[in-house]
Amino acid sequence: MKQKINIRLVLVAILSATMTMLGIVFISYSLFGEQVRKDLKATAEILAATGIDKIADGEHVYTEDNLRITWIDADGNVRYDNDVAIGEMENHMNRPEVKAAFEQGSGASIRKSDTLNMKTFYQAILLDDGTVLRVATNARSLTSVFMQAIPIMLIIILLIIVICVLVSHLLTKQLLLPIKELAENIDQVPTDSVYRELSPFVNRIREQHEDILAAARSRQDFTANVSHELKTPLTAISGYAELIENRMVDEQKQIKFAGDIRKNADRLVSLINDIIRLSELDHSETKGGFTTQDLYEVAEERVELLQEVAAKKGVHLSLQGERAMVLSNRGMLVELFDNLIENAIRYNVKDGSVVVEIKMDAGSAKLIISDTGIGIPEADRERIFERFYRVDKSRSRETGGTGLGLAIVKHIVELHDGEIRLQSELGKGTMIQVIF
Repeated sequence: MKQKINIRLVLVAILSATMTMLGIVFISYSLFGEQVRKDLKATAEILAATGIDKIADGEHVYTEDNLRITWIDADGNVRYDNDVAIGEMENHMNRPEVKAAFEQGSGASIRKSDTLNMKTFYQAILLDDGTVLRVATNARSLTSVFMQAIPIMLIIILLIIVICVLVSHLLTKQLLLPIKELAENIDQVPTDSVYRELSPFVNRIREQHEDILAAARSRQDFTANVSHELKTPLTAISGYAELIENRMVDEQKQIKFAGDIRKNADRLVSLINDIIRLSELDHSETKGGFTTQDLYEVAEERVELLQEVAAKKGVHLSLQGERAMVLSNRGMLVELFDNLIENAIRYNVKDGSVVVEIKMDAGSAKLIISDTGIGIPEADRERIFERFYRVDKSRSRETGGTGLGLAIVKHIVELHDGEIRLQSELGKGTMIQVIF
């Protein structure tokens, strides 16, 4: 029995390690290819904004390694190429990426060289004057990457086999020890007690393992989302700064780019503040600083302060209701009101309205915020309180949303032992109730 367990553990480990490494190679290469295409498109747009004619005339020199720049006229003839003499080049009208650019405004393609084990990524865009700008770069093929990874994979698998043999031997010995002891004392312990006594232990271990995996996945997802959210504004800031540094834009655009840099920096600050606040709430298990607060008084203060924000968006913001006393932390109440009201304003429509209502119902204090905004699709309603989950990602980023506001709201409500309810109809509006 020990030998069978050892062999199976080793086989499972080898299979898992092999499949995992293969998966990592394929996924990494796929993500790499997607990033190459995005970078090529961004590079083409930057070159177009700079002026390909200036590069062709030698006025601007673009020296990035492994980047080929080709400028093609409306008849498919090459006007400029930084890698090959244009006199040696044939008509490019039938190249798939060029053809797509003339027909659709942009086009992309990948061509493989089996001899060199390389792939060439092409990206073409149609310029305002009817010509096409194409950029290309080379990257190793998947086969080349895989072949290079094989020695490392074999070493890892060998190490896993050695480790698994040692660990599995120890684990099986410990695993079978209680059963062995029961078997040696079979006369004193009923036969049906062998597995019955072990069941609670096994079940407990399973529950703990599931909790650990869930927590690990949650941390992993949070880390990945934070990295993604930070990367977007940082990439924009870096891109704008590089253009300004290299004097690739005129003074008017420099002012615009400086404004965009400021907006992205403000977004980073908001995002970091929300992450810090969410972390604080995650570790806040007590009700320290809770005192009796009047919900209506806090609502009145926040509504007054947010009137200007609502007016700029063309939204009518109003308050109604009565006094309602709750045991709460005032700072948390302010965060709760601000996040919910700002969301109602942000996702509203022009000439829309937001109504904040405070009332007592069956001995419970209720905060109700209703808006006439865009509403939430039914499929998204269960997830809007998750961290970084956005129904409309583009609109959320344009309006300054970090994707953490409702997650903060959820934590605050939980710390107050409260309940939050959501009703929404797509295209008509949303109502959120918080019951204390």
